[in-house]
Amino acid sequence: MEWIVLICIGLFAGTLGSLVGLGGGVIVVPALIYFGTYTGWLENITPQTAVGTSLLVMIFTGLSSTLAYLKHKTVDYKSGLIFFAGAGPGSIIGAWVNKYLNMEDFNLYFGIFMIVMAVILMVRDKLKPIETFKNASFQREFTDPSGNTFHYGYPPVIGAMIALLVGFTSGLFGIGGGSLMVPAMILVFLFPPHVAVATSMFMVFLSALVSSGTHVALGNVKWLYALALIPGAWFGAKIGSFVNTKLESKVLVKVLRIILIFIGLRLIYQSITG
Repeated sequence: MEWIVLICIGLFAGTLGSLVGLGGGVIVVPALIYFGTYTGWLENITPQTAVGTSLLVMIFTGLSSTLAYLKHKTVDYKSGLIFFAGAGPGSIIGAWVNKYLNMEDFNLYFGIFMIVMAVILMVRDKLKPIETFKNASFQREFTDPSGNTFHYGYPPVIGAMIALLVGFTSGLFGIGGGSLMVPAMILVFLFPPHVAVATSMFMVFLSALVSSGTHVALGNVKWLYALALIPGAWFGAKIGSFVNTKLESKVLVKVLRIILIFIGLRLIYQSITG
């Protein structure tokens, strides 16, 4: 029974994560903690093993969705590598900090972070893009399949610094980091939304390689659970990337906001009640 549950979790996380550029860890981590700690279906789940296992799965989610987005030529490689220059070290630091959190502290911090992500998703469509970096030294150009050309730019140092924070939260919470990076790319650096999501998943793939490697070294990966999660996450990522290129994801983003708030409040409650 637990294998069916894990496959379904992976499928849902991969689809949702790829669709909006989150990476899927926002579903995998709380699901592992819930089924491991509060139902007993999964054994020996701690904040460390939940995060380490999630990040290993994020490698395959990120790779699958990146390969799918490559076919539509929406991945900005150069920007993804610049962001990874900050996200890579940040994810290692986050992975090491994670080992000092007990279940109550992790639930509290992760719950607060989930609600913050929900608020970001709630207001990002209402915020106007900032023109500060429009004429930055590093300029990019993208032409979509319809022939529309977009121009955007940013200072690479600032991009890497933002990605450092994103990488830290990825290594700490096992979430992939796209929840912060996608709004930053769209609102601050003026990325076209589809390019932001695709490039975010490319960065998620690279940073998950680094942070999961750290968690593997620390013994934080439940390999059997990861093997059950990966197939669902792989195919889910393909589904999410396909849907992303075909229609607006506003309805699913609204659903995701509700899910994040519910999970966040539940984690905070569990932290307080022990």
